Amino acid sequence: MKLDHIPLDRLYVDKTNMRFGRKAPDVSDILPTIRARGVIQTLLVRPPDAEGRFGIVAGSRRFHASRIVADERREAGDIDPEALLLPCAIMEEGDDAAAIEASMIENMARLDADEVRQWESFTRLVREGRGVEEIAMTFGLPELSIRRVLALGNLLPRIRDLYRAERIDRVTVRHLTLASKSQQKAWLALFDDADAYAPTGHQLKAWLFGGQSIPARFALFDIDGFSGAMVADLFGEDRYFADPDAFWTAQNTAIDARRAAYLEEGWADVVVIPQAEHFHSWEYEKAPKRKGGRVYIDMRGTGEVTFHEGYVTRAEARRIERGETACAPKAQRGELTSTLQTYVDLHRHAAVRAALIGQPGLALRLMVAHAIVGSSLWTVRPEPQATRNDEVRKSIETSRGEAVFDAERRVVLNTLGFAAEELSVTGGNGDDYGVAGLFLRLVALPDEAVMRVLAVVMGESLAAGSAAVEVVGEEVGIAMADWWQADEAFFSLLRDRDVLSRMTAEVAGETVANANAGEKAKTLKRIIADHLEGAEGRDKVERWVPRWMQFPPSAYTERGGVGTVAAHAKVAAARQMADDDCPAESEKEEERPLSRAA
Repeated sequence: MKLDHIPLDRLYVDKTNMRFGRKAPDVSDILPTIRARGVIQTLLVRPPDAEGRFGIVAGSRRFHASRIVADERREAGDIDPEALLLPCAIMEEGDDAAAIEASMIENMARLDADEVRQWESFTRLVREGRGVEEIAMTFGLPELSIRRVLALGNLLPRIRDLYRAERIDRVTVRHLTLASKSQQKAWLALFDDADAYAPTGHQLKAWLFGGQSIPARFALFDIDGFSGAMVADLFGEDRYFADPDAFWTAQNTAIDARRAAYLEEGWADVVVIPQAEHFHSWEYEKAPKRKGGRVYIDMRGTGEVTFHEGYVTRAEARRIERGETACAPKAQRGELTSTLQTYVDLHRHAAVRAALIGQPGLALRLMVAHAIVGSSLWTVRPEPQATRNDEVRKSIETSRGEAVFDAERRVVLNTLGFAAEELSVTGGNGDDYGVAGLFLRLVALPDEAVMRVLAVVMGESLAAGSAAVEVVGEEVGIAMADWWQADEAFFSLLRDRDVLSRMTAEVAGETVANANAGEKAKTLKRIIADHLEGAEGRDKVERWVPRWMQFPPSAYTERGGVGTVAAHAKVAAARQMADDDCPAESEKEEERPLSRAA
């Protein structure tokens, strides 16, 4: 490598530079130093081109800052010829991949590059023949990190732009990389609609993969001849398959027929990608049929099937460029027909589930794995804790209950080896491992750790406002005063004067409530708040909780038989039925009235 001082006007940002084609970078942090002392650290440049110009591989920000300083000095009439010369290290003649790597190593070390920019550079490295393992070794990053960045190539350009602009977060983007193009378009439509809700984070994963109905438009077979049940919406604009199993039986038959047709047309091979995996475009390159191109059939849990015609792996593409024959042998007939494969699968399934009866410990771990990852037969979604009210959202996020649960959730994520930024277990990192991989992780854990995971999984998938929340709260004997105290969000949501009057009586006494019976809601709220805080000379009331939030809850008026009160009524009815069915157990319960609280 040769060192030299090169005139500023003979330098330009090379296309291998991470910042090529972008607007001028922010150089405010280095501009004062370059004004005072000039460029001290050398730029990395490629050998001169036919015009004698040097392409900058690393050092774009120093170059742009130097141009600003040079322009300032020209305007001041104080230009120093030496200021137009920049110290440069001239690379030897080599390939583009080496230049791209050099640019990325320097840029990533000095200024965090956003993942979209990393994707652009990593993709160029892949096209230059670098494998994922080589890239990972070069930059000292896990292969999974490289694959996650490269997966951004599966996104529509507009979604990448939203991510670059930080309008959507990393977890949301990673789930969108697993979505089909039609799903991405549907999500963008929700994102653009001010009156609609576009799911993000782990809610997005539930939206993409969580047990939704399969629309008729995804069928590859003749619907008119389909014998299974279908349902239509109220306007008849679309129909859905009521029985997913029947749908997939017909869909798989149609896929087999399409595969056979492709082979008859002379394609080298037709690869069916199972639902648990996806077709990642960055791993392949286009190739015609005559050069060994294959067809990849990408199946989605939603029922959608995409046919990618004419692709080979990148390694095979390199061989084709060198004039070698691609390793794409003709597909041979398998040992098992699809019907025989079904026969084998069902018999093995029958044997395994019979054996599982005697292995409750394994069954527990398998259940937890399915609850986290999901499958075609499971629909497990995390409670979204959705609200459009910013004050309510802030109140929940800063509550003690949320803080305690979040701390335990992080412990469980670490136990399972999930990524730290995935703040959900259900709908979290399941796609990185699958049910089998996660099951094996759980098998290696002691029972105590598995039960700890199960508690978080159950907590995440416990529906807010449900009778399940009510019955657990009563069984545990929760005192809401330990977990909640009145805040601004609570008072801002109180509207009913009858309710406020009864609350005033609870905290201030009947005399005060009667004396202020004609006052506005704002005044009653102030009285309640002053008593809870012990302000304005009022007696402080400790551990007050409104009736609806208690376990069990009750109402303030005859109009209050909804929400938690209605949920409690369901629990009470269920307890009565249980007592009627098991009178002996009821008697035992009466003998130990404090057992739930304990």
